[in-house]
Order: sequence, then C-alpha cells, then structure tokens
Amino acid sequence: MKKFRLALVRQKYRPDGGAERFVSRALEALDDQDIDLNVITREWQGPVNPGWHIHICNPRKWGRISRERGFANAARALWETKQFDIVQSHERIPGCDLYRAGDGVHRRWLEQRARILPGWKSRLMFSDRYHRYVMNAEREMYTDSALRGVICNAEMIKREIIEDFGVPESKIRVIYNAIDNTLFTPPDAATFIALREQWQLPVQATCLIYVGSGFERKGLDAAIRAIAPTDRHLLVVGKDKDQQRYQSLAKTLRCDNRVHFFGVQQETLPFYQMADGLLLPTLYDPFPNVILEAMACGLPVITSTGCGGAEFIENGRNGYVCDALDINALQQAVMALPARALDSQQGASARARIMGCTAQHLSTQLIGFYQELLK
Repeated sequence: MKKFRLALVRQKYRPDGGAERFVSRALEALDDQDIDLNVITREWQGPVNPGWHIHICNPRKWGRISRERGFANAARALWETKQFDIVQSHERIPGCDLYRAGDGVHRRWLEQRARILPGWKSRLMFSDRYHRYVMNAEREMYTDSALRGVICNAEMIKREIIEDFGVPESKIRVIYNAIDNTLFTPPDAATFIALREQWQLPVQATCLIYVGSGFERKGLDAAIRAIAPTDRHLLVVGKDKDQQRYQSLAKTLRCDNRVHFFGVQQETLPFYQMADGLLLPTLYDPFPNVILEAMACGLPVITSTGCGGAEFIENGRNGYVCDALDINALQQAVMALPARALDSQQGASARARIMGCTAQHLSTQLIGFYQELLK
C-alpha cells in the first residue's frame, strides 16, 4: 500500500477512556503499516512511538462551548495547513474526511437520560446551550460535503446515524474495538481464590462487577436495585462525584454490605478475574470496552438495549439484555447467571464470542476502509 499521511483527532487523551483506547490500539495496530501517523490533540498522555507525530493544539478556553469550538477551529486550521491525506476525527468537527462515532448520537443519549429526569429538567436539558451546540455541530459534520466515511463501533449507532442524518449506508463501516485476549483471560481456581482473599470478599459468594465512571449514565442506580433483594455482591470499579448518593442508596436498600466501592483502578484485570459476571445496565453506550474485557475473562454479561455491546449477547447463552430501567428483568437476569462463572458454559461462550476482536483484525478493517477512501 502506498504510504499516506493519516491524522487522528482527539481533543484529550485519558488513559481510562474508551475512545482513547481505540485511538492508541489503532495506532499500535497500524504501526507496522506504511503510514505516516499523526495525532492532533490538546493533551496526549498515551504511549509514544518515535514514528508518531503528536500535534499539540491547545487554544484558550473559557467554558464548555468555548472548549469545543476553540479546539474544532484550531484542529481544522491545522489539518488544512498540513494537508493530510485522511483526517479521522474522534470529535464532532465539520470538515473531517472520516468520523469515528465512538460517542454515538448526542440526541439519542439525551433522550435516554430524559427517562430518569423530571419533565421540567428534561426540557431544560434539551434547551441547554451546550447540548444544542453539540447537536448542531454533529449535524453540520454529517451533512458536510467533505465527509467521506463514518466508523461505528456498533450496528446500533449505524442505524441511528442513518435514521437521524440520512448518511448513506455505503459510507458507514462497523468496526468493533479490539481486545487483547492474551492479557484478559479467565483465572485459574487458585488465582480466583487468592484474589477474593486479597480483597476480602467471600470466596463462595456470587459477585457481579460494574466498571465505569459516570454512574448515572452507566446505570449504577439500576445495578444496585437489581442486586438488592438477592444474595449477590456488586463490585463497583470507577468514580463519580455523587458516589455518596449511591452508597446511601445501597444502605437504604440494606445491601451496603454487599456493594463494594473500589474506586478507579489502573489494573482492572484482577477485578474481572474475581467476579462471576458483568452487570452494566447503561442508559446509552455505543460499545463500552469493559464488555469485551469482561467477556475475554470468561464473564457472562448483563447489559441494556441502549448499549451497542448487546449485539454480542445471546440471552441465556453468554448473558442477558434488558431495558436499563426494568429492575425486575435485571433482577431475574442477575439470578439467571451461573453462580460461578469459572468453568461455566456461559463463561466459555462469552470468551469464544470475542476471540475474533483482535488488533490485527482491527488493523485489516481500517486499512481496507482507508484504501477505499483514498481511491
């Protein structure tokens, strides 16, 4: 393949962010290709390779809209000056060649969030200047003549983009995230017991793990309510400024002795390996990496109809899919999971489902799409 100059645009790299992990994995996957790799960002804290060119683009900002608009204008000015062959943006910036819709469709997220808000607060949210800015920028980007292609990480997002913006299906590719299935693996029995003892969890208990920051969006309220009337434990890995509210909820429901808050963890593998399933009743999520990580560790998954990761779940085979707010259905799913994931058929089926999601497969799909665009 003829060498070409590729620019990836992401405003800020956070090591624990799903979009950022896609960017870094894509860079790693593409590193052995004959590509001049460039990143346009305000701040890059990820891995650095001598062959990558990091372009810091950090204009002054005074608020959320100023932050978004300022970066968009500066990034676009930079890529127009540099004349890259393909600009792949992970931000909603009109004028890019290729957009990776890792955050889904903003209006769809607001509609899901409105389900848990009072009517007046919902109306206020839709009229908020920031949300209106994001929705307008999104529409401008999808209708801009410069846009040649869109990458989605779930069929759910592809359908929403076609329905909401009229983007031709021929322009869209669904490319699932990659997972290192040699790193994320099921534990052996000895490791499982050692981890439970290390973190002071009952060895015989059935423990479901919840991974994610932003507890409202990821559905922690529903997760706590789902396990409350059962004997299951919930391992919460992540952070939120309102954590106290969720701790109080667990106490009110008298399950605080079974809901364990571990905060953000740099190493999540041990928590997957001492769990028996993933419980993630997220309101709206294109395709969280935690689903791939959990399945790679042999955990069946309970997630929601508003999650693109539901595409990997077959009810009763490797997990269950419920409405994010259907507490009764979530509770039934919690009790339907095997009491122990280790050596279970559902756990084995979960891992088998993600084995094709490799960095090599991701690289092959991206290169193929780039070749189409360059023609």
